[in-house]
Amino acid sequence: MDSRGFTLLEVLIALAILALSLPILLGLRNFDLELHTRAADIVAATMLAQEKLVETELTPVYQLGETTGEFLRLPLGSQPTTLNENNRERTEKYRWKKLVLVTPIPSVKEVKIQVTWLRGIAEEMVEVSTYVFTPPQKL
Repeated sequence: MDSRGFTLLEVLIALAILALSLPILLGLRNFDLELHTRAADIVAATMLAQEKLVETELTPVYQLGETTGEFLRLPLGSQPTTLNENNRERTEKYRWKKLVLVTPIPSVKEVKIQVTWLRGIAEEMVEVSTYVFTPPQKL
C-alpha cells in the first residue's frame, strides 16, 4: 500500500473539523463586533453625561427636581464646524435626564445625570453623579 497521499477517511475527518469550527469562529467574530459597538455606545454616553454634569456644575442655581432634554449638536464652547455623523448621532440617539436631590446637609445637593439610548428594543443607560455646594441665601 502506497502511503504518499491522504486516505478518504482523513479527508472526511479534516472536513468535519472544518465544518464544526468555522461557524463557531464566525459566531465569535460577530460577538466581538457586538461588544465593540456596545463599548463605543457606553463610552459616548459617559462622555456626554460628563459634559452635561460640567454644564450643570457651572450653573449657579440648582433647582430641585427632574429635567430632561436632548443634546445640542455641538458641546458648549465649541466652534461651529460642518455637520458630521458624530454630531447627528448625538442628537438623534442619546437623551439626558438631570435629577437634583436634597441631602442631609442643607447647603449640599446631589446632581445625577442619566444618559439613555435605545439598543434594539431595550433602553440602555449610563448614570454619573456628583455633589454640589450651594451657598446659603443672604437675607
